[in-house]
Amino acid sequence: MKPEIKNCQNCKKDFTIEIEDFNFYEKIKVPPPTFCPECRLIRRFIWRNERNFYKRQCDLCKKSIISAISLDDKAPVYCHDCWWGDSWDAITYGRDYDFSRSFFEQYKELIENVPTLNLWGFNNIEADYSNHSAYSKNIYLSIAVRCENVFYSQIMERSKDCVDCYWTTDSELCYQNLNTTKCYKSSYLVNCRECSDSNFLFDCVNCTDCFMCSNLRYKSFCIRNKQYKREEYLEKIKSYKIDSYKSQKLFKEEFDELFKKSIHKFANIIKCTNVTGDNMSNSKNAHWCFNGEGEDIKYCWRGTEGIETSYDISGGLKNELIYEASIVGDSSYQTKFYTQSKNNRYCNFVYSCPNSSNLFGCVSFKSKQYCILNKQYTKEEYEDLVPKIIKHMSDIPYTDKKGRIYKYGEFFPPELSPFYYNETVAQEYFPLTKVEALEKGYKWKEREERNYQIDIKSENILDDIISIDESIIGKVIECEHKGKCYEQCTEAFKITPDEFKFYKRMNLPVPHLCPNCRHYQRIKQRNPLKLWHRRCMKEGCTNEFETSYAPDRPEIVYCERCYQQAVY
Repeated sequence: MKPEIKNCQNCKKDFTIEIEDFNFYEKIKVPPPTFCPECRLIRRFIWRNERNFYKRQCDLCKKSIISAISLDDKAPVYCHDCWWGDSWDAITYGRDYDFSRSFFEQYKELIENVPTLNLWGFNNIEADYSNHSAYSKNIYLSIAVRCENVFYSQIMERSKDCVDCYWTTDSELCYQNLNTTKCYKSSYLVNCRECSDSNFLFDCVNCTDCFMCSNLRYKSFCIRNKQYKREEYLEKIKSYKIDSYKSQKLFKEEFDELFKKSIHKFANIIKCTNVTGDNMSNSKNAHWCFNGEGEDIKYCWRGTEGIETSYDISGGLKNELIYEASIVGDSSYQTKFYTQSKNNRYCNFVYSCPNSSNLFGCVSFKSKQYCILNKQYTKEEYEDLVPKIIKHMSDIPYTDKKGRIYKYGEFFPPELSPFYYNETVAQEYFPLTKVEALEKGYKWKEREERNYQIDIKSENILDDIISIDESIIGKVIECEHKGKCYEQCTEAFKITPDEFKFYKRMNLPVPHLCPNCRHYQRIKQRNPLKLWHRRCMKEGCTNEFETSYAPDRPEIVYCERCYQQAVY
């Protein structure tokens, strides 16, 4: 067997299927993909709405709820208690398989009729405004796993008392941090580990009481990479008035320049063997993988607590032999083509079917087995019918409105998703205009009219938290962008009681931007989910590598050896 070059039926670009890829596809009994890795990732991301919520009624108990699914979607939406309760059973929506029609045509009808859960998450407390979180408490407009008191943050793990952070692990009392681990009482840290009581650091490790520094190791009381005595440091920091919004705005501009001029390791890969991608740790034999950890995996994003022998995962914990899955949940095995589920075994094409096994094309099942299109079968009937359906999917494939063909082996078509493109993570990593999205056959949600009665204009927000009292809580505050940006600005926002306590405790100024604008400002600092082949920029070095830093970017990018020599 040799590597093969295929042409992606979506973007029309060539991609390569390697020998090890064919071996994996043979192991899990699927044909090779017809979409390239990037188009497969976008297709999975279209099923992942993390941050856009709507007020609506539960279609069963009629109480007011928050949902990630808008009123535009046809499917009924149930609140957490109703969906998990015993007053209904998704098996009542079961239907016979129709061999005269394509599988996805029938599955689309099932998705549009079976009640779905308003927000996907499990084992959470006080997380009514959080989607895709687990084992967490007091989470607000955040995506978190095993966290407590986390607000306006994304991809958080085992962290506590954090606001406006992204990809932060084992940390506490952090604000506006990005890609940080084991940090404490710090703000505006990027790619840092084990740092505390610090502000505006890039790529620092084991640093305490440092300000506006980069590439430092085991340092204390440094400002702009210059060493000070403790008393001198504290006096200078006090004079900087870090608690002032105006001062922080200037410091952020300085930090942007520091970021560009610092030395950047080709990839943030720690304690790994044979790994390509970025933001990976404790991994082995992982390729084109981002933000996670695992072994023998490829094309995975956000695989936490160990993913094994899997391809094309977008978000999951402790899974093995998984292929083409979005919002994977935890503890699944030998399962393919699914979203928003957990603890599945030997399933194909399932949507919100936790704790189930041997399902094919099912929606909103809990603890079921041997079902097809939500209809119950015996084990023998199921095992006889599934191979026939798989063959039928290739004999009569589904063709979407852009002419893309879906036989067995492809993830759900985007037009089956309950979400619009610009509601999902796809828009964050692969932004499109409305015209571009519609041209590609994706749904687009129009901007909603907002007519907020503003209580506090952005220019009237007091400069520091000391001057602000609790009366600001619940007031409608104007976003500084006023809806004129391209960051899904909500135009106004409120300060919650927990958020206010955090700013007081950390001596931080009240933000002038709404959570959406803050989120988009923050993620501009992260690298794309792409890799380029480049050479080390250290003069005289000929080492080459795969990196998420595009060749036309201004940063100084070094190979592992030259980076280690420069920072240690």
